[in-house]
Amino acid sequence: MPVLPGPPPVEITLRRSARARRFSLRVSRLDGRVTLSLPMGAREAEAMAFVRDQEGWLRQALAGVPQTAVVGLGTLLPVEGRRLTIREGKGRSPRIEDDSLLVPGDPARVAVRVATFLQARARDRLAEACDRHAGALERPYARLTLRDTRSRWGSCTADGSLMFSWRLILAPPEVLDYVAAHEVAHLAEMNHSPAFWAVVQRLLPGYAAPRRWLKTHGQVLHGFRFGA
Repeated sequence: MPVLPGPPPVEITLRRSARARRFSLRVSRLDGRVTLSLPMGAREAEAMAFVRDQEGWLRQALAGVPQTAVVGLGTLLPVEGRRLTIREGKGRSPRIEDDSLLVPGDPARVAVRVATFLQARARDRLAEACDRHAGALERPYARLTLRDTRSRWGSCTADGSLMFSWRLILAPPEVLDYVAAHEVAHLAEMNHSPAFWAVVQRLLPGYAAPRRWLKTHGQVLHGFRFGA
């Protein structure tokens, strides 16, 4: 893998494509990975010359990537919009107490136990929100699943299955509620037409503010690492 000299050095992933007609750089907002797309016949030396010409833009883009935090004891973690410090606890299960998330057991398994706790909490909150919005719409959904998705916060399939990122539990409650209303609205309108947004407005008046929060701050929620 070629490297742009530092400071700091930057690894460049080369991706050759028969469809590419020119060099194209992309910086992932999720993990800072730098990908250079290039035509099949282009030489690597030419590709790296292009990267050097774009170094100023590249380093500015990398500076805007949210920092990654490995979750463990002492981590300050947002949970339903509250900033909680992860601390060692007693008992059998993690629990929230004042401004702390208390996690019992082996410190080496704190991240895993916190992730499990958050996923269960996310499922409860999303099920309640989806039941409420689907009831108001009088359109039942088929099932609800959680994933750690990177490209979207939720989805709705043609058969009425709803999927959400469990990391929504890290956001303020009104943001999770907005995403639930958004996906439930697709049960009536499988598009993003004015009719769809009218359904969202009916389900959640004032949805614009949590939608804006998610666009502005959502990437930060992907900066917490709960495992290798």
